[in-house]
Amino acid sequence: MTLVEIAPPDFDVDAQILYATADNFTGAPIYARPGCYLHEEAAERLAAAIALAARQGLRLRIFDAFRPSEAQWKLWNHTPDPEFLSDPRIGSPHSRGAAVDLTLVDAEGRTLDMGTGFDDFTPLSHHGAPGLPAEAEANRFRLLGLMTTAGWDFYRNEWWHYHLFDNKRLPLLSDADAPAPMMRPEA
Repeated sequence: MTLVEIAPPDFDVDAQILYATADNFTGAPIYARPGCYLHEEAAERLAAAIALAARQGLRLRIFDAFRPSEAQWKLWNHTPDPEFLSDPRIGSPHSRGAAVDLTLVDAEGRTLDMGTGFDDFTPLSHHGAPGLPAEAEANRFRLLGLMTTAGWDFYRNEWWHYHLFDNKRLPLLSDADAPAPMMRPEA
């Protein structure tokens, strides 16, 4: 299976792969380098979402896409919470190249308010969470509308997570399947 690189000029996105930085829930980089890849079918659906967002003067900012199985284990070992992370023994849609974590940005590159940050593992991150400011709720609905219109399914506990329907038909992939390694070699 071929993973497609999600980067300009082919994909007009702002990729800020947070697991390649310490700016994630673990407080440490998970990836040695920020790769942004998707399965071919997911890449096609992302292109459709990019086009829909552009019609509204918006862009997509990607926080994570393909996640090697080795990275899923690191995340799970840090926080084994099945409400927000897939058990790596079952497999994550990210580890199939079939999921993307993202938000919307305006024409100036400012992130739209979604009420919480990425990887905020609280009930406020759930779709339809009560108590959000009206603007944040509207922005979440806008993202949900764009992504579902482009053919993506959503995960109800994370406003930022979208995946292919029936993604379990795809195999789990490791770092060796990436076009270029993303993980640090283990000593």
